[in-house]
Amino acid sequence: MNVSQKVVIVTGSGGTGCGRAIAATFAERGAAVTVSDINEAGGQETVRIIEERGGRAVFFLADVGNDEQVRKLIEFTESRFGGLSVLVNNASSPHPSNEGLAGWTGSLQTDLLGTISATRWAIEAMRRNGGGSIVNISSISALWHGRRTPGGFPGFDVAKLGVIRLTTGLAGEVSKDGIRVNCLAPGWIASDAPRQYWESLTPAQRKERGIPSKLLATQEIAEMVVRLASDESLNGRVVLWWSEDQPRLIQWGDRGYREAAEFPLRPGTERP
Repeated sequence: MNVSQKVVIVTGSGGTGCGRAIAATFAERGAAVTVSDINEAGGQETVRIIEERGGRAVFFLADVGNDEQVRKLIEFTESRFGGLSVLVNNASSPHPSNEGLAGWTGSLQTDLLGTISATRWAIEAMRRNGGGSIVNISSISALWHGRRTPGGFPGFDVAKLGVIRLTTGLAGEVSKDGIRVNCLAPGWIASDAPRQYWESLTPAQRKERGIPSKLLATQEIAEMVVRLASDESLNGRVVLWWSEDQPRLIQWGDRGYREAAEFPLRPGTERP
């Protein structure tokens, strides 16, 4: 798929991070872009930046955690640009404000249920348009089975793991309609808050806390998302990109773990 003249929705593109970079990169390649966010001022700023560079973009205020707002986002894009070619599920909830399981709700509602909702409505639109591409944004933290260093947000990790399973599980179902679903699971990204925290630490502190020695640039993320949206050989695939490494495709059918320790059965319960 050549993204020129295509119609793209990027959720969560009203901030200063990856969403804005993704929206601007699609627009630079000739796509018409619907910028969507709960931050209206930020979304309008993304549109202004795109138009200043000669691109086409509009803003639509929508909370992806609200299914009706997502449906209207898709309808608006179809009516404004005549269809939908690409959906980028980038919207993410901020860090939890509550302790324990109560703090998981925001991430589950936005990152997982919001992604499912947007995907569902986008599939219907793409069927009407003869096909399309969906790119989901997950995280490498969704792949870890426990942490050796402090930190992390469990609700976020649960939601992002669900996004990976959504990608691999849905791909075969929609491929008959000419729709592809792929996923990017990046490591640490140099958006404002992570970069400021990263810069506040010494190299020794980063190593001690399991923090990478360098960060991915938002433009690197944007370029990868455009590639996943446009490479028609990819469907149901997950790109893993640890910040210090090159991007890697997780093997199709990967079991989800690298190794497992033997756990002997109790005496008398051995398998025959």
